[in-house]
Amino acid sequence: MSEQSFEQMLNESFKTIHTGEVVSGTVLDVKEDQIILNIGYKSDGVITRNEYTNNNSLDLRTVVHVGDELEAKVMKVNDGDGQVSLSYRRLAADRGNKRLEEAFNNHEVLKAKVVQVLNGGLSVLVDEARVFIPASLVSDSYERDLNKYADQEIEFVITEFNPRRRRIIGDRKQLMQAAKAELQKELFARIKVGDVVEGTVKNVTNFGAFVDLGGADGLLHISEMSWGRIENPKKVLKSGDRVRVFIKEISGTKIALSLKFPDQNPWIDAAEKYAQGKIVRGRVARMTDFGAFIELEPGVDALLHVSQIARKHIDKPSDVLEIGDEIEAEIVEFNAEDRKISLSMKALENMQGDEVVYEDAAPQDEQ
Repeated sequence: MSEQSFEQMLNESFKTIHTGEVVSGTVLDVKEDQIILNIGYKSDGVITRNEYTNNNSLDLRTVVHVGDELEAKVMKVNDGDGQVSLSYRRLAADRGNKRLEEAFNNHEVLKAKVVQVLNGGLSVLVDEARVFIPASLVSDSYERDLNKYADQEIEFVITEFNPRRRRIIGDRKQLMQAAKAELQKELFARIKVGDVVEGTVKNVTNFGAFVDLGGADGLLHISEMSWGRIENPKKVLKSGDRVRVFIKEISGTKIALSLKFPDQNPWIDAAEKYAQGKIVRGRVARMTDFGAFIELEPGVDALLHVSQIARKHIDKPSDVLEIGDEIEAEIVEFNAEDRKISLSMKALENMQGDEVVYEDAAPQDEQ
């Protein structure tokens, strides 16, 4: 029996390893961009920064220390310098892919950090395995700027899993839709017509505002914003405003809202305040060729017919009046049923026996 050389016996005392195998070892040395591991083999293992993390600026000395135990995947048994090339990142990615496959099969909700904002969506990492969330699946509404998600942890589900083609797709939108559907169900179960609720103005348009009630949006139409006349909703409300509204109508999933609270209806006591014969002051709100509409208070307009402006003949109201003018007149007719009030400035002239002179009016013969 021949004697073995010392080198042969030494080599046989070390374990054998193969490419693709997972090995564990003790950290012998850490540099800024390299980790040296004792893996119980005749050569030490080396993990470069690129094989440890996707972060090219990470100083490995800040995360790994001498004496730490690490597992890694064998990439090459001999890297050309007599050392074993290892990868911590690819082992983590393999395990991450397995985790993602389980989540995909079980329809599990995952939570991970956004590591990159791309032109077409977001990239998140699950144990070093990348998941792409397309922009169209990030939210249940259009997102103009995805940068607000940078470094944020978000929830999603895996809707497509094909690691061989490097195609692992996440979906956040369906989670938001499911949550909103549940909130909507709860909202409609507790609200009814006539309820007073609070909400947040979501969007303001030329015809009204959409108010988020926490589960569904309600429409506050321009005609329901005030008992008075509103020319432009954007001058009254803006996105983010908190409003207290009452539910006027519910039709399926559509909710009509109003700020015209019934107990604040100015016509409730109008019969007393605007009885025939009373003298009132008001503001010219709008004009036609046949007369001017005078706002006595928000929600209560009265007609000042062109024939009732003065004792002298006036062709049209705009000859002597302007929008916003304050006028004084007598109520000559009050119709509660039709909510109509008629005014006369001429009646005040008759009472005073004097003619009101309008500087802008062209000279006219008295009629």
